[in-house]
Amino acid sequence: MTKLLVRWVITILALFAAVLIVPGIRVSGTAWIAYALMAIILGLVNAVVRPILKVLTCPLILLTLGLFTLVINGFTLWLSARIANMLGIGFYVDGFWPAFWGALIVSIVSVILSALVRED
Repeated sequence: MTKLLVRWVITILALFAAVLIVPGIRVSGTAWIAYALMAIILGLVNAVVRPILKVLTCPLILLTLGLFTLVINGFTLWLSARIANMLGIGFYVDGFWPAFWGALIVSIVSVILSALVRED
């Protein structure tokens, strides 16, 4: 349970970094609640939709030597933001490029923070 909470906090901080760095990604309303709920939605989308997309785009992933995975990450961030908007959570991604760069920032920050956190 602790590991899940740590991953959740890491995702929240990564989303916060993406909002600070990438123009076109923004939060309105109660920001920390939006970040917390968006982290949950992003985790669920990554658990359900991302594996399906990876299987369907396997030839493209192989052809681009894995770089197409960045497009998949951008799509999952955009899809998560759309779901958040439908649920009334104020997390907005304005298009493909902000989603692409935001997903890249989220990935980098998540890797760095995960490396800093000691696992038992």
